[in-house]
Amino acid sequence: MAEAEPDEPLVAVVPNFSEGRRRDVIDAICAALEVPGAHLVYRQADPDHNRLDATVLGTPDAVRRSALAGAAKAIELIDMERHTGSHPRMGAADVIPFVPLRGITMDETVELARGVARELADTLRLPVYLYDRAALVPERHSLAEIRKGEYEALKEAVARGERLPDFGPHAIGRAGATAVGARKPLIAFNVYLSGTAEAGAKEIARAVRESSGGLPAVRAIGFLVPERGSVTVSMNLVDYEVTGLRSAFEAVRVEADKRGMATLSSEIVGLVPQAAITDQDVIDLRLEGFDGDHQILERLVNRARRGGRS
Repeated sequence: MAEAEPDEPLVAVVPNFSEGRRRDVIDAICAALEVPGAHLVYRQADPDHNRLDATVLGTPDAVRRSALAGAAKAIELIDMERHTGSHPRMGAADVIPFVPLRGITMDETVELARGVARELADTLRLPVYLYDRAALVPERHSLAEIRKGEYEALKEAVARGERLPDFGPHAIGRAGATAVGARKPLIAFNVYLSGTAEAGAKEIARAVRESSGGLPAVRAIGFLVPERGSVTVSMNLVDYEVTGLRSAFEAVRVEADKRGMATLSSEIVGLVPQAAITDQDVIDLRLEGFDGDHQILERLVNRARRGGRS
């Protein structure tokens, strides 16, 4: 990536795609994300969840072009009628959030996200839903609410004339639908628990998430991960200064103990702010595969500022 000017706006786009197993498809999507002025700084393909998480840094226009190119490749290669995986999903290019990092306001990022949503609908004929800060109506602020019932239930609802997208066709085809949003940096944090009792994982998620009276600034779902022979509580920590990794992990552990479930390990999916994690956290939270050089946000932003590559 060419060296950025000091005052040039820097934005992250963090697209998630419904493919974590086919290496050729994963590589093709990641290659498409690499456009001039943008750099793919992180990728994680999870075969259990059958999901690809990526992070691209660049100027607003560069990340716009990256998101469009990645989505185009995903809908070319992924058929949601055949897709299975543990993680909730509704489309090939499942979710595309934009995050302001430097020299750009949240309001400007919202306009960027909404513009990309219109382009996805117009050029790729994708049904698109706007969420979080970019939502046009309050009830679509929550991604979980938009994705409720996943691809199959959303397809049936739209066919009945319900839950219609903000942009694009009023029909859900093989590429599914896409959610586009603007948000603050968040931490995607999974905690894996022993056993295959999905009901127990759902109960724990309900106990710890804010919407059910649990931890503030925490969203959580629980589900079975059959490939691991375990269950997970998958959380988004939307403000780590309110509820951080250690507090979230401990809350899940306590609830798991009540149900006779062991806390096996945890993982951070994607990037994490430097202030949110310590070396001791990596040990105490039993973090799997954490790599600070490739997952600490500030290190990647500094590298992008210098025009370096990870």
